[in-house]
Amino acid sequence: ARTIMEESQRRTDAKSYQYEGLLQSFDAKNKVTEKRWLFDRAGSHGRSKAVLRFTAPAEVKGVALLIGNHPDRASDQWMWTPAIERDRRIALQDRSTRFFGTDFSFEDLEERDVDQYDYTMLGSESIDGAECWKIGLTPRQSRSSQYSRSIAWLRKDNYAFARVDHFIKEEVVKRLTYSTIENVQGIWTARQLEMADLHRGSRTRLTLQQVRYNLPTKEDDFTLQAIRR
Repeated sequence: ARTIMEESQRRTDAKSYQYEGLLQSFDAKNKVTEKRWLFDRAGSHGRSKAVLRFTAPAEVKGVALLIGNHPDRASDQWMWTPAIERDRRIALQDRSTRFFGTDFSFEDLEERDVDQYDYTMLGSESIDGAECWKIGLTPRQSRSSQYSRSIAWLRKDNYAFARVDHFIKEEVVKRLTYSTIENVQGIWTARQLEMADLHRGSRTRLTLQQVRYNLPTKEDDFTLQAIRR
């Protein structure tokens, strides 16, 4: 199981990664709210930095999140809110909260590194017609996660994620589904991700537009000073 996860991670290695995201949040009554963000990431897997900046609607435009990922522990996160001209560090105990009314929590926006989990092979299963390996993930002590464990389905044809179920104790609380998987610059990339909160009955669909890998980046763009600009 670990070898499969390592190969999946190796195949998504890129010096940088950028996309424009359309977020559509559907509540239990199917009422939709839309937001847009620009996502930029640079650095090696597990040691990368990322900046996520809302571009619409007006009430969240300019709000930015800076994420510093680490291979052996939870990420460091800071949020900049232009309306009050203030940045704040996101405390570990707040990582499980919803990120700006979406079904993604702050923790869900972190980068998972292969060394942060122990793995169990749970067999094979088909997801949307694609044969997948079914692998159990248990976060290591240093990971400090809101989830007690997860199950991931990875496609056998291209090692891309098809689905991840997140558990708290024995209950599935969130389900992340990957679809519209396309080859972008040699990297199999899901152009649509949907996070369902099974407790609330809500879901958020993230559509990736203008996906680009290995663009030149500047270290200075991934700092607190940069997100305040």
